Amino acid sequence: MAGLKWALLGSVAATMSLGAAGLAQGIPSPFELQVQQGRTLYAANCAACHGAGLDGGQFAAGLKGPAFMASWSGVPASDLFDYISTSMPPGGSASLGEAEYEALTALILAENGGTSQEALSAADMAAFAQVTIPLPDTGPGEEGNGIGLPGITNRYPFPAAPDPVDRFANYTPVTSEQLANPEPENWLTWRRGHEGHGFSPLTQIDRSNVDDLQVAWSQALPPGPTMDEPIVRDGVLYVFGFGDEVFAFDAVNGRQLWRYRRRLPEGTAPLSKKTMALWDDKLVIATSDLHMMALDARTGRPVWDVAVPDAEGLRSNGGPLVADGVAMIGFASQRDGGSVIQAFDATTGEHLWTFNTIAQDGTPGGDTWNGLANEDRHGGSVWTSGTYDPETGLALWGVAQTYDTGPVRDVLPGMNNDGLYTNSTLAFAPRTGKLVWYFQHQANDQYDLDWVFERVVGKLEVDGEERRVIITGGKDGLIDTLDAETGEYLSTYDMGFQDYIVAIDPETGRKTPDPALLPGRDRPAVFMCPHAGGGRNWSPNAFVESTGMMFGNYRDTCMELRPRAEGGFLTSGVDVFYSAPADSDGMFGILQGIDMKTGEVRWENRRRAPYDTGILATAGGLLFAGGMDREFLAFDQDSGEQLWRSALTGVPNASPVTYSVDGRQYVAVVTGAGNPLSFGLPNFTPELPEPEINSAAVTVYALPEN
Repeated sequence: MAGLKWALLGSVAATMSLGAAGLAQGIPSPFELQVQQGRTLYAANCAACHGAGLDGGQFAAGLKGPAFMASWSGVPASDLFDYISTSMPPGGSASLGEAEYEALTALILAENGGTSQEALSAADMAAFAQVTIPLPDTGPGEEGNGIGLPGITNRYPFPAAPDPVDRFANYTPVTSEQLANPEPENWLTWRRGHEGHGFSPLTQIDRSNVDDLQVAWSQALPPGPTMDEPIVRDGVLYVFGFGDEVFAFDAVNGRQLWRYRRRLPEGTAPLSKKTMALWDDKLVIATSDLHMMALDARTGRPVWDVAVPDAEGLRSNGGPLVADGVAMIGFASQRDGGSVIQAFDATTGEHLWTFNTIAQDGTPGGDTWNGLANEDRHGGSVWTSGTYDPETGLALWGVAQTYDTGPVRDVLPGMNNDGLYTNSTLAFAPRTGKLVWYFQHQANDQYDLDWVFERVVGKLEVDGEERRVIITGGKDGLIDTLDAETGEYLSTYDMGFQDYIVAIDPETGRKTPDPALLPGRDRPAVFMCPHAGGGRNWSPNAFVESTGMMFGNYRDTCMELRPRAEGGFLTSGVDVFYSAPADSDGMFGILQGIDMKTGEVRWENRRRAPYDTGILATAGGLLFAGGMDREFLAFDQDSGEQLWRSALTGVPNASPVTYSVDGRQYVAVVTGAGNPLSFGLPNFTPELPEPEINSAAVTVYALPEN
């Protein structure tokens, strides 16, 4: 279903009539009437590109005959309808009505020798799917199309076109072992592998030649917020575009291999996603209309599609984690009772379990909500994907805070107001959903400084002993290290920009905020660092296990929590105002190299424009990141020195990735302003406005070919 499929219908403003040849004699059946309608629509919208007789024209391939049937023979007609109704015409997708796409599907079916007892109807998809496209009819097409552009002459043959590389010819199922330890050339999951390092062992691009990087290819994506970290496997790059469109590109040259576009229900707001997940022969995605689904990784055709149960009030903008054959997904929500993590069988889509991220009364942690009834507890959003430890078999998820801070601000007599499981790491057995352990990094967060980010799994020297650990940080720039098997607290590293935590218990890791900085309607305004938007926020760090170095970026900003008589961003009765630190030098973007073995900052690079992507680290000694000023940058891991820059047409949001095909290394980055960081700091850096036209693209770099 490769290149031919993507030229299925062209857009042209022409009118012509092809007649009603092929209809049954006498009174036509509903299907024949539908075919007749399809001919009229085809003449007006498609013939100039695909040829009058569907044989192929000057601008697009044929819609019948052996080449077409190589992709579509035996496929349910409903799949064809779904494809053309969401993907054609190029540049004007879904520009016709549902009935028109049904008629065009009927025409293509009939021209390839197929028929139906009834008219094709999307209202009855079960019946629609029973109609299949038969073996091809290779008869000659009609001459002429009424506008003088009938197609390609058969009198003067063209030279043979080169056969494109079939990237799926030797496709093998993606295994658990590969997800845990990807081949060096691949980037199989969010942060490359299950352990979430954001590190690649590729070395072809290094400190000595990075300045020679140039654009290898670029492809536009649907305009809009786009924060997906691409996945790359065996020469195929997968990316999730705005509007719930998924693309597979040839990772060498950007040739589109397939495209899936979801038909979102009217009124559904599209939400960008951080990631997708490969498993077996499937690409698992979360949709904006709160479904989980799997696409065939080779064709883009849906394999299973299930609605998320109890979905009211949920938002999906993180992305799935597939481990042990289970597709897990976290949701953001402020609904009564809190948010959830849900799990589905990755092979069938069967719903397996739901975990409420706000502990309910009568369950472990349920007595930490100041005596609130279950329905009065809020928060616990999950808007980042999880990671997985293949050694312990535990899936690791981060949970955010609550905005409903008022009812839990002050502990009531005999109560506990920690607010589990906000700001926690949760460790699950994927197949059962059993919570094996948890650790709360910040109890009773009154500042919107949540801990919902990546969980890095790795080995680290702790007190002279190598330990398997979990490393994660919050918006405040505190980075906790935990034992991977038990969740035991080991240490905390402070990136150096927060000023509100005054003590950390060395045994338990419990953090004590400065009582003088407790905000509320009944208190004076509070000035503290960092700002609730980060500090360190959406951008994941990168970890180089061999050296114990962690690389991260943050925004050097602070906030005033100002009381108000009614309402407020936080229900304790305060609004949040941005501020620069008192001693600010105007360099708001900070990149750090942190030795996690010693807790020392080895170097720091400061720049005017804030960063808004995660970090990519490579064995070539490099770091890659992007900024609000639409610059894509490379740095030396040892010193933090900037070594290379490239201008981008849009604002980058996600994390760059790197991969290799046929021995050549590539670096890819996605643009399309959308995450909160990409809006920048307009009043701090007025010379760096966000682009008025929000374009989106995937841009790929490589060294010049010899």
